[in-house]
Amino acid sequence: MPQGWEWIIIGGALFLLFGASRLPQLAKSLGQSRKAFKDGMREAEEEAENEAKQRQLNPNAAAAAPQINAMSDEALMEEMRRRAEVKQS
Repeated sequence: MPQGWEWIIIGGALFLLFGASRLPQLAKSLGQSRKAFKDGMREAEEEAENEAKQRQLNPNAAAAAPQINAMSDEALMEEMRRRAEVKQS
């Protein structure tokens, strides 16, 4: 991890590369990206928790759904056609 003078050198290099007007914009966009990433991670964790709760409440529901990796290509195509027909109805 950089210390003391190393941070000053890094800051100076950034100042020379991007200029004084772009640095606040870069910091703002970096902060927004970090916040969006954290929000996405939190949503993924909540979704995983909800799925785990659903599996605990109804363990037979997961077994009833067809497993794609256990199906042949023909069976998979037939299932896709069936779902498309149901969706159109």
